[in-house]
Amino acid sequence: MKRSLYITLLFSMLFLSSIAQSKLKTGTWRGVLQPVASNELPFNFEVKDTAGKQQVIIINAQERFKVTDVKTQGDSVFIRMPLFDSEFKLQQRANNLSGQYIRHLGDRETITPFTAQHNTKWRFFESPVKPAYNLSGRWSAVFGEGTDRDTTVGEFEQKGNKVTGTFLTTTGDYRYLEGTLSGNKLYLSCFDGGHAFLFTADVQDAQTVTNGLFGKTSWTAVKNAIAKLPDAYSLTVLKPGYKKIEFSFPDLDGKKVSLDDARFKNKVVILQVMGSWCPNCMDETAYLVNYYKKYHIKGVEVAGLAYERTTDFEKSKKAVLQEKQHFNIPYPLLLTGYTSNKKETAKSLPMLSNFLAFPTTIIIDKKGEVRKIYTGFSGPGTGAYYTEFVNGFERLIESLLAEK
Repeated sequence: MKRSLYITLLFSMLFLSSIAQSKLKTGTWRGVLQPVASNELPFNFEVKDTAGKQQVIIINAQERFKVTDVKTQGDSVFIRMPLFDSEFKLQQRANNLSGQYIRHLGDRETITPFTAQHNTKWRFFESPVKPAYNLSGRWSAVFGEGTDRDTTVGEFEQKGNKVTGTFLTTTGDYRYLEGTLSGNKLYLSCFDGGHAFLFTADVQDAQTVTNGLFGKTSWTAVKNAIAKLPDAYSLTVLKPGYKKIEFSFPDLDGKKVSLDDARFKNKVVILQVMGSWCPNCMDETAYLVNYYKKYHIKGVEVAGLAYERTTDFEKSKKAVLQEKQHFNIPYPLLLTGYTSNKKETAKSLPMLSNFLAFPTTIIIDKKGEVRKIYTGFSGPGTGAYYTEFVNGFERLIESLLAEK
């Protein structure tokens, strides 16, 4: 009898231990991606218990990116990102996680080793060296060398050792960067579920950044309060002889949609040239969803033209549907059947000249004529640039709505 009771208690303890182990520990973690032949790329995330389920919140500066598809089985942990068709397959041991971060790219997968430490709030250094300078302000930055040089604008804010901000380019921004200035060494990173960015550099003095690396690309920067990019409305235009955009693409149900449809007649139309893989498109989509709710009743229509990593309808549909559900997108998303290669985009919309970036936003008046084309997107991580875009965009749409 005693032996039987002992065995029962033992199995009960093992069962309860298995249940306890199957949940992720709540609190803040430090995750580290280890790309091949590269420095480790750290980011922080928080695990929460909400309504009986666990959530992961990825932290990048002011952004909190919520992930709800978290499953555990014994010591195995499966985390699927709500966007970008990527996931983590991990094993939990005490206060540590280890395993793989997997990106599904349509025709292939990329696998990156990943580890994480529980109860760790620091990102790059637990005890960084006192910063030698303050990087707050606007910077003119140059990426690459020779004919591959690309001039960008850096916007940063520094409090103590902590540095946040981003780089803006003519095709978009690098979203929310967060990191550390330790002595004269700068480290910045971002992970949004689909893209992982790591920047390092030496700060030569209060006006100069040198020896920068972004992957294999070198970069430098000088402080410049008046640094600016070319006008985003001037880069992509219609070819001579064209006034309108024409297309016929299926929506997620397979029904063909074109600008000749009744829903677009006598409306101001915003076409979002986008892809579910695109981080700047994610920021623009978040903005357009709220914008649509406000302006649809005034006579504005929006449609997204999706250029995916594959021409396979079902695979593309799955990726785009994931974005639609994540943002609760109320306007139609169309599967173009063309890939995200810019030459493919140019082929599908032959009336466009100098297509450069995802997203590109085409603004059409009530007569169906293209009035403006905006290249890239300055997301909320760009601070004043984002505010400037929103104000200018909304003034433009208001003026088009006022036209007879």
